[in-house]
Amino acid sequence: MQNVLMLHPPLPLSFWSFRETLAMTGKKALLPPLGLLTVAALLPRDWNIRLVDLNVRPLTEADWDDIDLLFVSGMLVQRESLLRLLREAKARGILTAAGGAYPTTAPEEVLGAGCDFLIQGEGETTIPELVAAITAGQTSGRFVCTDKPALADSPPPRYDLIAPGDYESLSLQTSRGCPFACEFCDIVSLFGRVPRHKTPTQVIAELEAIRQLGFRGTVFVADDNFIGNRPRAVAVLESIIEWQARHGEPFDFITQASINLGQDAPLIDLLTAANFSYVFVGIESPDNDVLTAARKHQNVRNPLLDSLRAINANGLSVIGSFILGMDGEKAGAGQRMRAFAEAADLPWVMVNVLRALPLTALWDRLKAEGRLHDGIEESGWDALTNFTPQRPIEAIFAEQLAALSALYAPGAYLGRAFRATLAMRPTRSSRPGAAPKKKADPDLAVPQKNPSPDVMPLMRLIWRQGLVGEARWQFWRQLALVAWCNPSRLRRYIVLCGMGENLYSFVRHLRAQAERRRCAPPSSQPQGKAPAGPVSSPTA
Repeated sequence: MQNVLMLHPPLPLSFWSFRETLAMTGKKALLPPLGLLTVAALLPRDWNIRLVDLNVRPLTEADWDDIDLLFVSGMLVQRESLLRLLREAKARGILTAAGGAYPTTAPEEVLGAGCDFLIQGEGETTIPELVAAITAGQTSGRFVCTDKPALADSPPPRYDLIAPGDYESLSLQTSRGCPFACEFCDIVSLFGRVPRHKTPTQVIAELEAIRQLGFRGTVFVADDNFIGNRPRAVAVLESIIEWQARHGEPFDFITQASINLGQDAPLIDLLTAANFSYVFVGIESPDNDVLTAARKHQNVRNPLLDSLRAINANGLSVIGSFILGMDGEKAGAGQRMRAFAEAADLPWVMVNVLRALPLTALWDRLKAEGRLHDGIEESGWDALTNFTPQRPIEAIFAEQLAALSALYAPGAYLGRAFRATLAMRPTRSSRPGAAPKKKADPDLAVPQKNPSPDVMPLMRLIWRQGLVGEARWQFWRQLALVAWCNPSRLRRYIVLCGMGENLYSFVRHLRAQAERRRCAPPSSQPQGKAPAGPVSSPTA
């Protein structure tokens, strides 16, 4: 038996931190580390596993007691913490293992920090090899996933290793891979262009495991592109719809999907019937020539505005993502992105600065052109760009800050949330003649263990936006109009208003960061570079 300590490094402040929401609900982090929970399920059941999420609580001296193996995983933005944890474990004489996105794409740096067992790629094939090596007494090894394992063989994540009350949402994954090949995205190199998927039975088993924990609320379906295989998506959704009805709809869902969803009203209808409420969509640019150059061909096949409006109108709120700094981009791109978001009535919008990721076609091209900077050490949300863009980097960052500042002026944000809510169809249950929802089977009831207060967040929202906010009259006027014109969507509108608090706070952080850069002495700025805001988040 092995005593294993799994550590999830802290995440820096980002668009996804949701600190204001967490403060209002009393939760400690947005999501648990799904990758480590999956790895834990692949380890022998007789191994003693302890998971510490450093986004939930700090590491203590007692956590290191009697540990035989440290396992750490993380993304590029967690690089510094990940390497520091490896060094600390090695200083204590503990064997170390590392896997996940960053160790896969930067193996030499991870090995240099003291990693004994390096896992590159997916765990379904590499973790059994790691276990065999440790059982045989080996003290080091490198395990590379050379194939694409069938997810039908992947076990349910070890949700029992977390406290559900610590998290605002839980997560699961139903598929890996994406049929598209955007130049800047590493999904294809990591997971392939042929989506692999779990069976509907597996997905339902994972939902049931989360329900048995006593969790109720939002589940993030962490697929690279949930609709990458449409027949599979339909089969999963039909199973979820039936399961939700039997259990009283304990969950609502968020996922990621490509823009072609906007041309598929029946699929949108299935998503909303399963209680999906939000979908993250990579828009990237309003300029078709930029999208084409970045191989984002799915975004130019149909008018982007029409697709986004169709998704919202049919009951799914869109979380949109733009990327500044792509090749071929003309001056004023940030302003065009802001205008596009306003025209599409997208309340929740990211404006990122492009970053070249290892194992992508963009990385290879920039390297061949001599535009890629040495190393990938610039990894945080406050990081530098890692390549030389075609436009002046100072102009790109100025446009990012200007776009975000305008988008998240409270009046502008509330206006988009209001227009999007009025344009959304009423809920099914509010329609005349709608059949009443089936009651949950009482024999299947499980007590909830992650209660979130509804009254206090609402009161805090009313105080911030309805009493002291600069757009308070607009807040009350729009609230009344939504209650009158589309009352079944009032809760969605209030949630969107609450989400704005996170976005206002994040933009204030970016502005303060920009001011610190402006006031910094010239010698503190690296030559030819400028600090970035949020890095890109490759999406389907």
